[in-house]
Amino acid sequence: MEMAIVALAALLGFLSWGLVEYAVHGVLSHRLKTFVSPLHWGHHRDPRAVFTAPLAVAPATLLVLALACWLLGAAAGIAFTAGLFAGFVRYERVHFRIHFREPRGERERILRAHHLAHHFVNPRAYHGVTTRRWDRAFGTLPASFERDYERGADRPPLEGESNLLSIWNPIHAIARARAARHANPER
Repeated sequence: MEMAIVALAALLGFLSWGLVEYAVHGVLSHRLKTFVSPLHWGHHRDPRAVFTAPLAVAPATLLVLALACWLLGAAAGIAFTAGLFAGFVRYERVHFRIHFREPRGERERILRAHHLAHHFVNPRAYHGVTTRRWDRAFGTLPASFERDYERGADRPPLEGESNLLSIWNPIHAIARARAARHANPER
């Protein structure tokens, strides 16, 4: 019975990622001015900065882990957090592919068009990266989405390197966060 609960908690964590992603991107990065906003606007200025620094992920993960263990018990809390983290890892992969690779299928093509519409057409909309579900639910998928998707469809994937290697250097990550905090959003 406990294994079933642990497995269910892990699945629930994984499935919860899309809503967390929407909240972090749409609410904490765009609607409100928070500690996340400067880092996110750094990505808008330089789309090669697609990966989230471990320096930012680790405290959030530990906070979620503590809260989940308190609410669900140790085994289910760890499983939920692991599932949520697996969703985050999937997000990082999808986000990288959107910016640096040609889509491999229709789903990737739609997600790429959705995210590029966020970057280049309307940063107040299109907050989902791995799913459009929450944009539909919260009204941030404009009626003009098909036209907006077309506006970014011809953009080629980025060339060169991403920020993957540099984010593992804490000194670089702190410097980037400080620089982002002092920069003004472009939009």
